[in-house]
Amino acid sequence: MKFDDNGLVPAVIQDADTKEVLMLAYMNDESLRRTQQTKETWFWSRSRGELWHKGATSSNTQNVVDLFVDCDQDALLVRVRPNGPACHKGERSCFHQAVPSETVGDSVWDAGNLGHQLERLFAIVESRKRELPDGSYTSYLFKEGLDKILKKVGEEASETLIAAKNDNHRQFVSEVTDLLYHLVVLLSARDTTLAEISVELERRGRPQLNNDAKPI
Repeated sequence: MKFDDNGLVPAVIQDADTKEVLMLAYMNDESLRRTQQTKETWFWSRSRGELWHKGATSSNTQNVVDLFVDCDQDALLVRVRPNGPACHKGERSCFHQAVPSETVGDSVWDAGNLGHQLERLFAIVESRKRELPDGSYTSYLFKEGLDKILKKVGEEASETLIAAKNDNHRQFVSEVTDLLYHLVVLLSARDTTLAEISVELERRGRPQLNNDAKPI
């Protein structure tokens, strides 16, 4: 490893299953060694000037699956299976706030890319399915089972149709968002990924089709 002048290297922590980036921290030689020995993440706190074991006080430890070093050997990728939120604010990932970008020629702030938002939502839903934490609506849906999820998708689809007929744009956006959320839950329940849907959409966008699917 090529440590910087302070004896540190940045370490990107990634969920080994969902591939979601959970946090960015720093390691020195000792914390890297402890991480390899204990199979749990250890870091160097630049603000406190001391080693810290992730989850030592919160119990939100991270079980290390594997480690990778980048081509310049000055950064680490640590793939883990988290036992709870990575962020001290209780969020699954420290990267839970989208950076707003101003729309050209307009004062409206864009909340972010829909594709990225769906990927983040899918990762959270997958986590809820795996961990089933108490107090989570998503956990409740998975505990109730597929029939409950299908019922909610049907209800949200009907509410979306009703909102589309009414002259209330904000309500329509809200209902579409609810429908998208429940569709993502359904995808997860049926072990279907967003990537599969993306591939199918791309296929339907091609000029020539050799099946019964209608071209876009």
